[in-house]
Amino acid sequence: MTKFKPEDIEKHFRCQHPGCPDFAIAFFVAEIAKKNWKGATLGMAVGITMQNVLRHMMTDYDQLLLVGVDRAEARRRVQPKINAMIESWKKQRAELVARPAEKRIDPREFATELLATDKILMDRLDN
Repeated sequence: MTKFKPEDIEKHFRCQHPGCPDFAIAFFVAEIAKKNWKGATLGMAVGITMQNVLRHMMTDYDQLLLVGVDRAEARRRVQPKINAMIESWKKQRAELVARPAEKRIDPREFATELLATDKILMDRLDN
């Protein structure tokens, strides 16, 4: 069984996903460190955890399942949003400064703002 040290997980995030917010890194580190990752590399553990957490916490995946959408179809629908978030985290934070909407070319530039807004709304609804 493989358990990863929190400091190694954090180092991986800071190197591979420098744009990932500190609160998200802390959450991911805790999630990854508490599990046994039999046969998985640290990179695999990070990728699996990021995919699962973002799918369930930052998309409408669970709602799609509840209304009867097939699991594979629900995953297909939410994957672009997950990919955009992970891709945005691969960039340095300075690169993530939002440009005015009229100057945006790539629709993925909206992903970070949309996901942050989704998270804020979900947090407020929980209170």
